[in-house]
Amino acid sequence: MSPPCSLTLGLALALAAVSCALGACPAPADLKREDGTRTCAKLYDKSDPYYANCCAGAELSLEPGTDLPYLPSGWANTASSLVVAPRCELTVWSRPGKSGKTRKFTNGAYPRLEEYRRGVFGHWSNAISALYCRCS
Repeated sequence: MSPPCSLTLGLALALAAVSCALGACPAPADLKREDGTRTCAKLYDKSDPYYANCCAGAELSLEPGTDLPYLPSGWANTASSLVVAPRCELTVWSRPGKSGKTRKFTNGAYPRLEEYRRGVFGHWSNAISALYCRCS
């Protein structure tokens, strides 16, 4: 017995919506280096109002246990998209030295950090100045 047409169509639309929400961001489970070792998270310096154009530009790959109270040259207040691997957590701060506002990002793709609030008047796009990434 086959499922009703409306159920099949609804499932197809739901799957399409999930794939569009990730845009150009890699799936969290695909965060691995070429040698197969695990990557905790990836930050990207480009996002866009269109999700298909997010997670682009320069990349900063973070290994499990990466602790950066001061981001590398050119990365302070630059990240506008990020992806966190399964069973990992990325903690970010808005000021160098792990001070200011903080937020934890868990497993998933975050193509537009403009959509994540940082206080009353701000968001996390171009606002990450320190980070710690850990995996269990």
